[in-house]
Amino acid sequence: TPIAGGEFVALGHQEIASLSPDDAGPTVHWVVVTQIHNALIELDENFEPQPVLATAMPEVSEDGLTYTFTLHEGVLFHDGEEFTSEDVKYTYEWYMNPDNAAVSANNFASVESVEAPDPYTVIVNLSEPNAAFFALVASTFIVPAHYHAEIGEDAYKSAPIGTGAFQLEEWRAAEFTQLVAFEDHFRGRPNLDGYRLNVVPEASVRAIALETGDADNSVWPLVTEDDLRLTESGQFTTFVTSSLAVNHFPLNNTHPILSDKRVRQAMMFALDRQAVIDDIFSGAATLATANLSPAMGDFYTADVAEYPYDPERAAALLEEAGWVMGGDGIREKDGERFSFVCTVITGDQARRPEAEVVQSYLLEVGIDMQIEEAPVATILERMPAGEMDASLYNWTYGGDGADPDASTVLASDANNNFSSFRNERVDELLALGLTELDPTARAAIYHEIQQIVAEEVPFLFMMYWDLFTHFSNRVQGLPESALSSDNINPLANQWWIDESGS
Repeated sequence: TPIAGGEFVALGHQEIASLSPDDAGPTVHWVVVTQIHNALIELDENFEPQPVLATAMPEVSEDGLTYTFTLHEGVLFHDGEEFTSEDVKYTYEWYMNPDNAAVSANNFASVESVEAPDPYTVIVNLSEPNAAFFALVASTFIVPAHYHAEIGEDAYKSAPIGTGAFQLEEWRAAEFTQLVAFEDHFRGRPNLDGYRLNVVPEASVRAIALETGDADNSVWPLVTEDDLRLTESGQFTTFVTSSLAVNHFPLNNTHPILSDKRVRQAMMFALDRQAVIDDIFSGAATLATANLSPAMGDFYTADVAEYPYDPERAAALLEEAGWVMGGDGIREKDGERFSFVCTVITGDQARRPEAEVVQSYLLEVGIDMQIEEAPVATILERMPAGEMDASLYNWTYGGDGADPDASTVLASDANNNFSSFRNERVDELLALGLTELDPTARAAIYHEIQQIVAEEVPFLFMMYWDLFTHFSNRVQGLPESALSSDNINPLANQWWIDESGS
């Protein structure tokens, strides 16, 4: 029987720079944003679409161009105002407006218009069929029109109001986010009184907090040996899932040195990626072959250009590109040394050692990769602007909601095109992939995208982590199993704390 009261404490690895749905790309942002907001349709822990603000799945016209949603009545925002179709219309049109330069704008490329004929009906009209409609459009969190329009997106980032089970009490980006139960939540008040996320960059400190009972969950992986130890301890409910986000080094494709495809290919051959997996991540990862994870099933293909560890091949490609070994062991071309900066996330214990190993592999073939640190918000702003050479983090290039679309990251005009990658054929394929509804034909499109990514190497694709997600035994109401550990988080309105379980 659910028990009322208590607070759930989660741990994040980096600052939560914004509480806006449009900035919810990083997992640590998303787990908080999803407590505050709801969408018409949300994907459950097994990637199945479930109606939330909508009463049921929408009616879809035969031509696949019109989706009609019926909304729940009497749903309240945290300020007491009623949620209606006007809020859906406002939210979607905000993303559709190019003046807003929304990160998720590409998700709405096929949306022609949004109608609100009455307070509880929304009609979404598409210009062409969209195979990813549920995963990318209908799952967009709704903001209140009356409030967002008044204060604007920048102010909203720190003062969000949604329909979610929890509302914001206090937010300090680099320290914590404190949420409290929303008494009038439309599905009923949550069992928990509070949901708190503390920012603890050091993975080892997060592990200690879990073991001592100071926290219930870490939304970002620990170091692998701690993950394995906690899994076997009997103190936790642990979900092990396959990551859909590629662990990668985005490279600025407009950089004078890194703009040469042969150079990028050489860097791939210079790396013993399987050794990195075995030595840094205790083998708990799968080697990446391009932008999509093997967990994507039929959308994935292994039939791509391969990059086994081959430093001689790397050296030959660098020579071909005009980079000859200098007296100090660093290659030179036209009087310039082959040197660039990789900016890693401040305090990133899990990935900093990976960057250092890659640094040593590159040095062996005459490439000088310097390592610097910066906050994640700085990196996510400066990489797509072409103002950094390279970085290291995990990101989804197709896989959000188990859908292979990568328009927000691989399209030439995408706001999250971290590597400044421009490829006309990829742009064509991304557009085709959204309008193709036949699964086999659609898979072939994404296979070709992977083949181009593997050939062009816009970024150094390293691996897909095995994700270990631990919940303290005192947390009850969790699902039996999950394909997506991230998508367990929207279920917090159902959880409860039972101290006898810990």
